Amino acid sequence: MHLLATKPGEIRDGSAAVDLAQTPGDIVVLSAADTEIACIATAQRARVETAAAVPSLRLANLMRLGHNLSVDLYVEQTVRHARLVVVRVLGGRGYWPYGVDQIALTCREHDIPVAFLPGDDQPDAELDGFTTLSRDAAHRLWQFLVHGGVDNAAGFLAYTATLNGRKGDWREPAPL
Repeated sequence: MHLLATKPGEIRDGSAAVDLAQTPGDIVVLSAADTEIACIATAQRARVETAAAVPSLRLANLMRLGHNLSVDLYVEQTVRHARLVVVRVLGGRGYWPYGVDQIALTCREHDIPVAFLPGDDQPDAELDGFTTLSRDAAHRLWQFLVHGGVDNAAGFLAYTATLNGRKGDWREPAPL
């Protein structure tokens, strides 16, 4: 018999479980692109400085949630309390199957609108099947992110606020 040396919280492929320890927020956005996360964070800071009632936002890089336990913790602590979840997955469901499945299940169980968006500029019918937002709303969110930039990130956040029942002005996504 052979024993493999392991460390607590690790699985065979060596990836460690992590707890992002994020508190719940109104809107949860997961993306594999740090630049996208940084852009949305910049737009959120500007919104908080200029607006009174801005929905709370939680951003995370889904690459930090590679371990199934990490996904479970994040879903339990953060996702299940959200009012809207947006997940941008480069490579489709096959890239992050456990995360997509668990978030989709939790959002359906808790009646939380969710949009699974492609991480590139090509549609993904499989991800569409996990999305509970209207096709038009999900497409608009995706276009804000595809076009990029702080103005589109601000539009993305303003639009997510309206999806949460808040009044706000937003403009259609526009190419840089």
